[in-house]
Amino acid sequence: MSGGGNRKPPSTATQRLKQDYLRIRKDPVPYICAEPLPSNILEWHFVVRGPEKSPYEGGYYHGKLIFPQEFPFKPPSIYMITPNGRFKCNTRLCLSISDFHPDTWNPAWSVSTILTGLLSFMMEKIPTLGSIETSDFAKRQLSVQSLEYNLKDRVFCALFPEVVKEIKMKQRTQRDLSVQLQPLYIPDMRSNRDEDLFGAPPHNGHAVNWEAVARQPPAPRQPDRKLGGALTNLCVIAGFVVCVYTVRFVLHNIGQD
Repeated sequence: MSGGGNRKPPSTATQRLKQDYLRIRKDPVPYICAEPLPSNILEWHFVVRGPEKSPYEGGYYHGKLIFPQEFPFKPPSIYMITPNGRFKCNTRLCLSISDFHPDTWNPAWSVSTILTGLLSFMMEKIPTLGSIETSDFAKRQLSVQSLEYNLKDRVFCALFPEVVKEIKMKQRTQRDLSVQLQPLYIPDMRSNRDEDLFGAPPHNGHAVNWEAVARQPPAPRQPDRKLGGALTNLCVIAGFVVCVYTVRFVLHNIGQD
């Protein structure tokens, strides 16, 4: 007889997880991809792509599921690995679909059900053991940082090569866009007087002594030429009028005599 007769039959957990893997490959969970470790089917890793119009948009969030030998009759442990602003990293999460609540666990729930429930809870703000509170701004910052963070994880890169390509392409696009948005160099066309006013040294190489400038008395105000001309014309007209009335007065007195 061959040595194969001494092999242990696959456990219920192994059989069930193989079925779930085929099911999730055929019908993927929206925003999530998952892979078991090649060396241990009881340990699954997953990646959540941040949904649109959420603080997680553009981010990639790595986590893992640790299934017990008694699965599907007992629930798995759930961990998040990538900093995300919603859950603590590398900490067992207290969810109704995790091993914190075996009393609410349903053996009919599959890996797809678990991941769907995790994403739903991630989008909410309900506190639980293992959750944290952060602002939407902090979550958006972490979503940007998640790209580089995940590329440093060897397990992530080994299990999700297509996601790694996707992240690198996104990084390349972001770099190209940042180069295009850099401002063009515009030469300084200001005059020497403008340079003095803005603190730049004039062409003779001497910097402006602003203290000396401040101590100087203000320059005398120059009279307005237009105003002076108008006053002169007014005086001429007034003189002419006075002269006319004087002549009329003299003629009138002579006539009476």
